[in-house]
Amino acid sequence: MRFEGRVAIVTGAARGFGAAIAHLLASEGAQVYAADLNAPQQTGLRALQLDVSDEKAWVAAVATVFSEAGKIDILVNNAGINIYPAAHEIELAEWNRAIAVNQTGVMLGLRHVLPLMLLRGNGAIVNVSSTLGVVAVAGAIAYHATKGAVSQMTRNAAITYAARGIRVNEVLPGISDTDLVRSQADEFTQASLTRTPMGRLGRATEIAAAVAFLASDDASFITGASLAVDGGYLAQ
Repeated sequence: MRFEGRVAIVTGAARGFGAAIAHLLASEGAQVYAADLNAPQQTGLRALQLDVSDEKAWVAAVATVFSEAGKIDILVNNAGINIYPAAHEIELAEWNRAIAVNQTGVMLGLRHVLPLMLLRGNGAIVNVSSTLGVVAVAGAIAYHATKGAVSQMTRNAAITYAARGIRVNEVLPGISDTDLVRSQADEFTQASLTRTPMGRLGRATEIAAAVAFLASDDASFITGASLAVDGGYLAQ
């Protein structure tokens, strides 16, 4: 029960990585607020409606958690979307939406949760980025740009708040069995699988296990780390 007595917010928790992360933290004792556009009504979790791109929504969500639980120990910035067009095809509205959710959403999470962590002098934040924040494939310029930004924000926050007792790390999932991946073109998935040494899709539970490790005291001397959970993709 690594998270007994701890309070966590997990964004994008209605499905995929977010749902797996929320359930794992709860199973190990955390009081988990599962946040999403449509607040997920799931056993053992507290539903929290949140559009991560909306600052007012963050203010309201954090106020709700603080009024009910009195603190926030863990923040998992998981919510994200994929936008597939290449630079010469993408519409500005698509670009702006990717920035709003994947990048600004993470910044707003940091902005509004960190003050509560700073008051208590401790906390753990885990951002969910992607292998595509490190290396590139053709197309999806907005996804690459935003996930690269998440990695830089992770490192920046890690060194900014390390001396204040707050750890900030990230997980870099590889190609995984999620709704997002199932909705993309088969050829893109197959191309990624071909380049994955382990030759299979990752599982949401495997991503969740990595997030839980970084959020736990088992990682008490780890901050600013990028943990690839990618079947060996980045090792090449």
